[in-house]
Amino acid sequence: MIQQTFTRDVRYPLGKGAGSDAIHRDPVYSYAVTLLQDDSGIRGTGFAFTLGEGNDLVCKAADFYAAQLKGKDIEEVMANFGSFFKKLSNEQQFRWLGPHKGVVHLGLAAVTNACYDLWAKKRGVPLWKLLIELSPEQIVNTLDLSYLEDELTREQAIALIEGNRDLSREKITTSGYPGYDTSIGWFNYPDALIRENAKKAIAEGFTAMKLKVGSSDPERDIRRANLVRTVTGDEVKIMLDANQQWTLPQALDICGSLQQMQPYWIEEPTHPDDVIAHQQLAKAIAPTRLALGEHVPNRIVFKNYLQAGCAHFIQVDAVRVGGVSEFITVSLLAGKYGVPVVPHVGDMGQLHQHLVLFNHISLGHEALFLEHIPHLQEHFVHPVQIRDGVYLTPQEPGSSCDLKEIA
Repeated sequence: MIQQTFTRDVRYPLGKGAGSDAIHRDPVYSYAVTLLQDDSGIRGTGFAFTLGEGNDLVCKAADFYAAQLKGKDIEEVMANFGSFFKKLSNEQQFRWLGPHKGVVHLGLAAVTNACYDLWAKKRGVPLWKLLIELSPEQIVNTLDLSYLEDELTREQAIALIEGNRDLSREKITTSGYPGYDTSIGWFNYPDALIRENAKKAIAEGFTAMKLKVGSSDPERDIRRANLVRTVTGDEVKIMLDANQQWTLPQALDICGSLQQMQPYWIEEPTHPDDVIAHQQLAKAIAPTRLALGEHVPNRIVFKNYLQAGCAHFIQVDAVRVGGVSEFITVSLLAGKYGVPVVPHVGDMGQLHQHLVLFNHISLGHEALFLEHIPHLQEHFVHPVQIRDGVYLTPQEPGSSCDLKEIA
């Protein structure tokens, strides 16, 4: 039984330009951490990702949700977690604040992720292994498919898993999952450092990397994008991330100018709620593709993007939507549409290294690559391991989210 629940507000100032983008010039990477401890002393850790002072609000929401788990057995909770998730996400005292978005949904993500971590630790296996060993019915039991009935019923979800599951793909756990370096070109980095970082990433085995754009001066973005392309050559995939800075007219103009350096994708070009703007932009700049999801709050908005045909890469993040359960739901939707899932990693890749393995093995998603951000590595009990640009498969029980400060 879960006997105790705790929340912790953990913040990490980065400094020296790390983590900076067109909006966040000096970010404080922050986790609203939920801890669930059972009567055997096993502790599940889950968190949501925020930036700075708002973390306190998320912790308060998480604390409320976590209290609903006291006295419950984790196996019983997870046997029908989809119903539990639906109940909490529609809590009448919080629903006016969402629904299914913002502070309250992030709080639910922290609790959801702690449940999955405790579940895997209780079974003594890494989360990726627990998930691939579940039957299609057991997986779907952990999901809330409400408001998706027009696209994904329970029966369709089970059939999708049954039709795509291939345990022979488990060989990837031996070879490792490809990564991409998202830290070569933070917004506040000078050109010389970007050039040096791009060379270093190639030397470390990465074949894909990301540059932050979205400057008030578009010529700065164009110059820096071409700089990276010159350093890497044509074989390396380069992604450009605008962090929602452009209006649609600006995006139409600037994306057109950036196309000549052949970006692999352009990420978050305009407001994340504006599905129609993305649809218009995608048509205008085809075949250049768009990636989004870092600020898409829930499965329903992801459904709309997929229906509109303008999201070519889905960047759902399990510490930004409602946790692992909603991540899997969105992955199923994306799989139905044949759109790859390349998560945003507010968790620094700790949790998502498990989830992309599940997506590949059980849902049939291409093992494209997973974002790598190294800045908080020293704070994790079991930090991600990258070798030759590849994530090595975690073997410890759980979801790799335990932090040293609260271990």
